[in-house]
Amino acid sequence: MRSDELPLSRSVVDRAAHLRDDEGLARALEATSTRALLVRGGEVLVGPDDALVLLPVDAAATVGPTTTADDDQAWVLLGAEPAGDGDVVHVARRLGARTPPPATGVPSDTLVHRPSPAPDVDAEPPAVAPSGARWAPLRTVGAVLAPRDAGLATTAVALDAWHERHPRCPRCGGPTRVTHAGWVRRCTVDDSEHYPRTDPAVIMAVVDGDDRLLLGHGAQWAAGRYSTLAGFVEPGESLEHAVRREVAEEVGVLVGEVVYRGSQPWPFPASLMVGFWARALSTELHADGAEVTHARWVSRDELRTALVAGDVVAPGRASIARALIEDWFGGPLPEPADPALAWA
Repeated sequence: MRSDELPLSRSVVDRAAHLRDDEGLARALEATSTRALLVRGGEVLVGPDDALVLLPVDAAATVGPTTTADDDQAWVLLGAEPAGDGDVVHVARRLGARTPPPATGVPSDTLVHRPSPAPDVDAEPPAVAPSGARWAPLRTVGAVLAPRDAGLATTAVALDAWHERHPRCPRCGGPTRVTHAGWVRRCTVDDSEHYPRTDPAVIMAVVDGDDRLLLGHGAQWAAGRYSTLAGFVEPGESLEHAVRREVAEEVGVLVGEVVYRGSQPWPFPASLMVGFWARALSTELHADGAEVTHARWVSRDELRTALVAGDVVAPGRASIARALIEDWFGGPLPEPADPALAWA
C-alpha cells in the first residue's frame, strides 16, 4: 500500500507557499488564467465526468452567499501548476455550509466517521456551472477524482472546515480575520496569528496469529458498518504507543509489532490518518461499549461472505480504512449482492 496511491493523498499541484500573502492572492484573483473551485461544508462542485468544476474567478465571484459577509475573506489560495508559458493558480471560494457544524453535544468521532449527507435536491448548482454539474461530498467522490482534483478538493475542504470552526481567537476570544491567502487567521484584538489545525490519528489493521483481521463497530455508526480501529494521538504519545493504547482501550487486545503503512489527510474536520499494520498478542475481545459496541475477528472467506450478504458494510472507498482492509484482503473488496447496501 503506497501513500501516494491513497485517494486523498494524490496531490500533484505545487502548493505555492511563496504566493501565500494578500498581494499574491490579489494578483491571482485578477489573473484571467486563475481557476476557482467552489466548496461548501465538505462538498465540492463536480461535473458529470466526476471532475472538479474549475471556473474563471469572475464567474466564481458571482456565486453566493459565502461563509462571511466580507467577500475578500471567502477566497483561499490552493496552489499552482505549470501550463504553457506560465503557471495556472488555483483558488477556492468558500460558500456557506448546508448544515453548520454543531456548537455542542456531538462527539468528535461522530463527525469524523459519519456517512456523507444525502444529496441536497433543493440546492441546484450555480448558473455559471456547466450542464450536469452537481454538489458532491468529498467522502464519496474523493476516490474517483483525478490526482490533481483530489489534491485541490482535499485542501479546499480542509481549509474551509478550519475557517468555519475557528472564527475567534483561542487566546482572547476576539474575532479573527483571514490573511496570508487563507492560510492564517489574525486576531483583531491581540494581533496573534493562528494556523490551520491538523489532528493526528492512528488507524490500524490488527491481525492475529491465524491471519484474521480485527473489525469494530463504532457506537455512533449505522447497523452493520464495520471498520478497522482508530483513535486520536494523545499529547506526549508516539504513534506506535497510540496504536497499542487504542486497541487495548477499545477492545482489550494486546498489540506487539506495529508497522507503518501510509497516511492520508481526512478533513472531516481536521484529521491526518496515519495507517499501521499491527500484530495481536491476544485475541479475546472486550468492546468498551462507549466507542466500540461490537468487535469481531474475520478470515478472508468470512469477510467475503459477510460483505456479499450485507451483514458487514465496508468503509468508504476514499478512506484509508478501506485501503488497509484491501491490503490485507489481497485486492478489492466484493460488492454486496444488494446494491442499496453499498457505501461509496
